[in-house]
Amino acid sequence: MKKSIVIVAVFLGALQLQAQENKTVEESTRPNIILIMCDDLGWGDVGFNGNEKIKTPNLDRLASQGTKFNRFYSAGSVCSPTRASCITGRNPFRMGIYTANRGFMKPEEITLPELLKTKGYNTGHFGKWHLGTLTTSIQDANRGNPRDYSNYSIPTANGYDQYFVSESKVPTYDPMIVPTEFNEGIGESKHYGWAAVEDKNDARKIESYGTYYWKGKEKLELENVDGDDSRIIMDRVIPFVRSSASDNTPFFSVIWFHTPHLPLVATKKYREKYSDYSYKEQLLYASITMMDEQVGRLWEQLEELGQADNTMLWFCSDNGPERGTPGTSGPFRERKRSLHEGGVRVPAFMIWPGQIKANQVTDVPAVTSDYLPTVIDYLGIDYPDADRPIDGKSLKNILETGETLRNKSIGFQFGNQKSWVTDQYKLITKDGGETYELYDLIKDKSETSDIAKGNKKLVESMKQELLVWVESCKRSDEGLDY
Repeated sequence: MKKSIVIVAVFLGALQLQAQENKTVEESTRPNIILIMCDDLGWGDVGFNGNEKIKTPNLDRLASQGTKFNRFYSAGSVCSPTRASCITGRNPFRMGIYTANRGFMKPEEITLPELLKTKGYNTGHFGKWHLGTLTTSIQDANRGNPRDYSNYSIPTANGYDQYFVSESKVPTYDPMIVPTEFNEGIGESKHYGWAAVEDKNDARKIESYGTYYWKGKEKLELENVDGDDSRIIMDRVIPFVRSSASDNTPFFSVIWFHTPHLPLVATKKYREKYSDYSYKEQLLYASITMMDEQVGRLWEQLEELGQADNTMLWFCSDNGPERGTPGTSGPFRERKRSLHEGGVRVPAFMIWPGQIKANQVTDVPAVTSDYLPTVIDYLGIDYPDADRPIDGKSLKNILETGETLRNKSIGFQFGNQKSWVTDQYKLITKDGGETYELYDLIKDKSETSDIAKGNKKLVESMKQELLVWVESCKRSDEGLDY
């Protein structure tokens, strides 16, 4: 381990020297980069994928001004694994992040913010983190405990200049508190969600939810943490954006909203927009609409600053919709925690007005692991370890030339489930490899007809590719890449 840390230290030192050399490059030619991700937003929970109930006008408008992905995948079927893939370009099973609340960002991993700093970028992370604990001094969220360093990994240890983050989930309104009583007759509960405590005369008592926002090493943020959680997050993003624009410095901003992860909390004003629906639907739909408004607020700010045309913005969800909620995976099978399409196919688009044409739609498979290779391809950054396995691929040709094939399979793992996805087919096992199912995702996107029996040679070929990839992930997880 000591040898690995020394190697990483030397690597980071080289990055800093390269960043100093790159200061002579015209900064205005480098795009700002924003990665926005929602939590548990289903493929069918947005207007740009056909939802007629939930109001997402800002997301719909932005999606129409760039490239919408019909087959975009989260690298994991739950939260933390997908997040690890976004900033490393690697499958989370390569770094021990197998599920939510498991593992942490290892210092040996090469991250996108670290690479972007070589080009002089300001880097900031806002919202959810969920890639390690944020404190060793107090009890916080799911895993933070005093004197426990076992999963400690804060954003500034992974390439970020600044951050405003929670370790894991928080309520979508008044994120630091929870009422002590609920109206379970209409669907309220501490697990699912509740009406926001807005009125001073509200008789409900409140207590701490047990989570905190952190803005630095052992530095709590106690100001402006009341109200809409998406607005609270954006209140930190916008000053970061304005400061970077003022300094004429390109920025990399990761914005990971908690919405619409449970518990869902919404104000009367937004619940009433959905008065024709059930209470559970009101809480979910209202939370998504409040988040949508903050995305619109961000883009409006970019336009005012003259930064919109030179900003590459990506949007997606971290997995499919939570079970037991009105969230929808659209026509796709299953939901969160499943490797069927509904668990990992998520709403997504990319907009970059100065570079990418508007009103584009692609059916080419893409995945959150593609972020890193795509961004460094555009910026001309060489990945510094040619022997280290990267699971993503650059989408530059798909975005710019209309390329219609990915030509690189995507692997998934979760529990006893494993799958291997090509441009046309999905091979999936749900029992650890005892049996396999095969689906033609072009002809059967809802995975209704298992065609494994009639395609034994194809099953065997894809199975062997999957097993080779699984073994590669195991070697990486053992530290053999470092």
